[in-house]
Amino acid sequence: MVLYALLVTFLILFGYYYRTEKLNYWKKRNVVQINKNTWHFIFGKYSLSEFYKNMYDLFEAENFVGTFVGLKPVLIIKNPEDIKTVLQSDFQTFHSRGFKTNPKDDLAQNLLLIDNYTKWRLIRQKISPTFTSKKLKNMYNILERSSSDFVKYIEKNPHMKENPYKALHKFTSASISASVFGINPNTKNLIDSPLVDIIWNVADSFASFNFKLALANIFPKLHNFLNLKVFGAQKDVVVDAIKNILKYRRNTKERCHDFIDACIEMENEGVIKDNVTQYKLKVTPEFLGAQAYSLFFAGVDTVANSMHFTLLELSNNSEILKKVHDEIDNVFDNCEGSISLKDIMNLKYLDMVISESLRKYPPIGLMQRICANETFLSSNVKVDKGCVVIVPIYGIHRDPRHFPNPDKFDPERFSPQNRMNISKFCYIPFGEGNRMCLGARFAMIQMKSGLAWLLKHYTLRGYNYMPNCFEPSLFVIRDPKARYDLIVRNETVIS
Repeated sequence: MVLYALLVTFLILFGYYYRTEKLNYWKKRNVVQINKNTWHFIFGKYSLSEFYKNMYDLFEAENFVGTFVGLKPVLIIKNPEDIKTVLQSDFQTFHSRGFKTNPKDDLAQNLLLIDNYTKWRLIRQKISPTFTSKKLKNMYNILERSSSDFVKYIEKNPHMKENPYKALHKFTSASISASVFGINPNTKNLIDSPLVDIIWNVADSFASFNFKLALANIFPKLHNFLNLKVFGAQKDVVVDAIKNILKYRRNTKERCHDFIDACIEMENEGVIKDNVTQYKLKVTPEFLGAQAYSLFFAGVDTVANSMHFTLLELSNNSEILKKVHDEIDNVFDNCEGSISLKDIMNLKYLDMVISESLRKYPPIGLMQRICANETFLSSNVKVDKGCVVIVPIYGIHRDPRHFPNPDKFDPERFSPQNRMNISKFCYIPFGEGNRMCLGARFAMIQMKSGLAWLLKHYTLRGYNYMPNCFEPSLFVIRDPKARYDLIVRNETVIS
């Protein structure tokens, strides 16, 4: 009886604390509060990005909306100046993404997603040179080859014309592995590379990854108690692959000015060091494997989804599709079957189309940051240590104050004269600030090259795409079941 009485007393006190402290947490800070925990989205049918957008839209005139994830306070920010503060101006306070990992998950512990600032800083320093302008030029020839092989692959696999989403995943896997890692450049068709199937299997485990990542962030102690590893299944495959590639490149003594060259340099150093913070890291196969997986993890699914949404919109906008076809045809007509990087960069209208697709369907629909120290945002709202701050990219990109008639697909928003009027922190498909996507330029070239080759040989049949919701996920905007068909523009077979 005594134990029962103590339990009842505890529950009463906890209930009182929750109602007085938590249920009034944001109200006491003069912030609109929604008493609905975001973890409920796990049991829903839509993405977390949509969940936050609904809150964003519900209070249109407010700069903030407060809610909770578990017992943690969550602040959804809408003002561009506050977004700038979180992503750029006060980066030291908001450097953490809140990506919780199992200490035994060797792969996850060395990804660029990590919270450890000094470790993250050193890793980013070492990976950034992979995507310099010079390196992108060196990668482009293989990237173009991947695009050409992509079209050949679809020709030889006619069923892909009715379900091209899977082919897009093959393309992004192949183009990243070949361009960034220099894998099998002499193979007959890069899309048929055995490593592509390995990467496809990794990317195809999206549902499992999504669940484990959600559990790690919402219930980290339970996640670790169960000894779950977000990337556990991929560790051996990735580490073995990177070991084999390094061995091959060392034996051939071939320099390709790509990521593998950077890996060899780090391996030769043995220990890498940040000269500012003095932080050191031992270079192990697991460490290099994590960096390799970072590039695949960040690029395969997101770029495939972005190309998918671009094709979906083109399939339902015949006038825009015709302009894209005309521009691409003009480029191909003035070359001898090989498009240079300069030609790709001159596909201005295709660039506008992709940019509008990234606005309407941002590859990452939200960003979260964890406040490291008590601070104030530009709008003078107080943010406590440990508070989760959400940048609702999907909501911002669909805000009519920034993009009139936001549900309309209108590439003219990104014409040279109109693009100048878009606020930097109102259009952030690749993020912004110190943690902006390293491969943003590579991704744009990759998409333009792949789409140019595909749409040179195929047109599209659409099915009036009007999504009610997207696939449930923590961060990514996905709709892999959405339908359009590829139709051969002429009967010429590519040799």
